[in-house]
Amino acid sequence: MALGAVAMALVVLSGCSRSSADKTTQAASAEAVRAVSMARVELRAMGVAQQASGLLVAREEVAVGPELSGYRVAALLADEGDSVRAGQPLARLDDGLLQARIRQAEASLMQARAQSRQAQAESARVDGLDGQGVLSDEQIQQRRTAAASANANADVAAANLAGLKVEAERMTLRAPVAGVVLQRNVRRGDVASPGGEAMFRLARDGMVELAAEVPEDQVDRVHPGDKVEVTLSSGITLPGTVRLLSRRVDEKTKLAQVRIGLPVRTDLRPGGFARADFQHAAEPVAAVPEKAIHFEAGGPQLATIDGDDRIRKLPVTLGARSQGWVVLRDGPPVGTRLALGGGAFVLDGDRVQVKQQAMAEAAAPASGVNPAATAASGGGQ
Repeated sequence: MALGAVAMALVVLSGCSRSSADKTTQAASAEAVRAVSMARVELRAMGVAQQASGLLVAREEVAVGPELSGYRVAALLADEGDSVRAGQPLARLDDGLLQARIRQAEASLMQARAQSRQAQAESARVDGLDGQGVLSDEQIQQRRTAAASANANADVAAANLAGLKVEAERMTLRAPVAGVVLQRNVRRGDVASPGGEAMFRLARDGMVELAAEVPEDQVDRVHPGDKVEVTLSSGITLPGTVRLLSRRVDEKTKLAQVRIGLPVRTDLRPGGFARADFQHAAEPVAAVPEKAIHFEAGGPQLATIDGDDRIRKLPVTLGARSQGWVVLRDGPPVGTRLALGGGAFVLDGDRVQVKQQAMAEAAAPASGVNPAATAASGGGQ
């Protein structure tokens, strides 16, 4: 009897242990299944917003400096901000010493020409006397050589005078192109030096543009001819057009320069700051809700839901953001199910349960029609 009682007790204890283990297993299974909201990778027409900033610069800056050295600046005929035409005088150097050299060269030329005429006359007298015995051949040749030498001296004097007159013309610094004077770096009394700093800097035709800097990963979105909205530091907004896209990316900053043409205005000052808003047309792209993205040590990830309702985490590459959605540059295909609520707290391989409300929202048309309203009108299934 005692042995039977012990056996019955063991059976009871074993049944209790199995019941307790079953309850523990069921509880563990219940904890492993997490209810999550669901979304999908969608194909959406998103207008990608893109901004860049930079400085205003002259489209073509022209430097004007002296070509002669040693002369003092006698007069300044233009100042910063002046609009000048091509050929207009900007400054004049003191040419007193040069004019004295010109008068001396003119006198030397007159003397050389007189000597040339005399030598030519003496040479003409011996024409036809070769071999006649009146003069020796050596004397005849000397007169002809003297005439040729006198002509050469006259030519040298004329060339010297012409060079001095060219220098006299360059004593006046003129604008090579029409434009606006951006900078004047000379004072009256300064000594001209060709190797020094330019005396004037001009913006050709007054054209100023924006030199904006675009990140390397956004360069492919910009094309010459694109329309741009440029905002100045004063708040004024101007229309612009992409004129030039640099073929080079700065190796340190990883930025590429974009030149944006602007209308000619007096309030555009080189060196000023401006911001450019690029206007890109909306294009259908793969996109996911921002709530579906969670960040790990390796970068952004999506918690996808496979056919067995298990989580499969995938690394993704993101693009621009707009109205709560993010462009998916590299990731799962369109239509893939994603875990929203609680997706960041599940592990790879975990089983999840999709909330019914989330399933109904996911099945709604992409146009944003309310599924409850559709069902009430008889359009639901």
